[in-house]
Amino acid sequence: MKIDNLITMANQIGSFFEAMPDREEALADIAGHIKRFWEPRMRRALLGHVDADAGAGLLGIVREAVGRYRGVLE
Repeated sequence: MKIDNLITMANQIGSFFEAMPDREEALADIAGHIKRFWEPRMRRALLGHVDADAGAGLLGIVREAVGRYRGVLE
């Protein structure tokens, strides 16, 4: 799967949860959604992108969620 597609999907998830009034809950929900619905190779590719390119193209809330909940996503 191309990283551009993963970035688009992650940003769509982030945009949805960004509207939540509780930012901590939004971050947890972003990570939880990715954990539940993305297969492991997709999660590894996203984590690799964050490591290699500092999450270029990702919304700030997505980068923050991935950073904070990395252990959940691995």
